[in-house]
Amino acid sequence: MFNPMIGMPQGLEWLVILAIVVLVFGAAKLPDLARSSGQALRIFKTETKGLRDDDDDQKTPEQLEIEAREQAARETRGDTSGEVLRERRDDTTA
Repeated sequence: MFNPMIGMPQGLEWLVILAIVVLVFGAAKLPDLARSSGQALRIFKTETKGLRDDDDDQKTPEQLEIEAREQAARETRGDTSGEVLRERRDDTTA
């Protein structure tokens, strides 16, 4: 069941939350806090992108050898599983 008392804050509640944040951190510290948070998010984003890009570079020699053998086997038997094949249809039949 959904409890209507628990949910996202509405207009007045956001103002109260903002007032508490200003009291806790002070008005002078808020721009520095926002700037630091932005820099941390930017660094996190670049690092996760770097990890995704590094996955291709981290293959072991055994993995590279297996991939080379699979590619050679596909080429010798003429496998076209990597290509998109289009079928021509005749829509005259009902």
